[in-house]
Amino acid sequence: MIAITTIQELLHHMRTRRREYPDDRIGLVPTMGYLHEGHASLMRRSKAECGFSVLSIFVNPLQFGPNEDFDRYPRDAERDLALAERNGIDLVFMPSVQEMYPSKPLTSVIISQVTDRLCGASRPGHFDGVGTVVSKLFHLTQPDRAYFGMKDAQQVAVIQRMVDDLNIQVEIVPCETVRESDGLAMSSRNVYLSPDARAQAVVLSQALTEAEQAVKEAGMTVKELEARIRETIAKAPLADIDYAEVLDYPDLTVPSAEVDLSQYPNKLIVALAVKFGSTRLIDNRLLDSHGGERHV
Repeated sequence: MIAITTIQELLHHMRTRRREYPDDRIGLVPTMGYLHEGHASLMRRSKAECGFSVLSIFVNPLQFGPNEDFDRYPRDAERDLALAERNGIDLVFMPSVQEMYPSKPLTSVIISQVTDRLCGASRPGHFDGVGTVVSKLFHLTQPDRAYFGMKDAQQVAVIQRMVDDLNIQVEIVPCETVRESDGLAMSSRNVYLSPDARAQAVVLSQALTEAEQAVKEAGMTVKELEARIRETIAKAPLADIDYAEVLDYPDLTVPSAEVDLSQYPNKLIVALAVKFGSTRLIDNRLLDSHGGERHV
């Protein structure tokens, strides 16, 4: 496995690989590091489907707000490199902020509408930063496939829209959320949780499971389903709900308030963002048109 830190090294290795193995697929797994089994599952899928797999590790300051956790975001490069090698990664790109942004960028990628709700609403500018850095990574590596976890389903929708609108020649591969044994979605931020908060955080997956059943009830509306989800989450004393919404997916538009969700023809997402103390967790579940869980 090769580990590099500069753009020039990355360009050199990518050009060499394409010249020597022109028929191989190249896979990209973009991450912010502090890797866990969820990331490992993306690496393994890339390894299985591509002849050459690239992992990027970069905590991108553009997607953090002024009062968010950029400075304290967990980092462990040695551990990350060991996990990457165990899971078949061929090249790790670990640039510094100075390497990626040698001067303040005057150009950014802005994706509208699909960013109007959920994290796009509660974290203004977040997806501008995501779109900008992912666009840079796509240009630098020119992958055939890029692998993203569905824990952040809005991010997947945003990136897919960017790729479609700008005709970027990469296939976006959404991968299922990996969970702990008690149902909590794996996240680098889980390390911030106190023991009490960690125990209560399972309420998110519980609320999603209950929503999955409730949406099958005849006459279930968006308003009623969202109210039930909030009631379940509110049973956890430390939970502070940022959002709990039922939307069309991947457009992330709001279904009519009167529509019977049990007969709804479109794909739905139940999306959650909840704070436990200072730690903000997200989770979601995609549902098919008749209320069953839809796996990606």
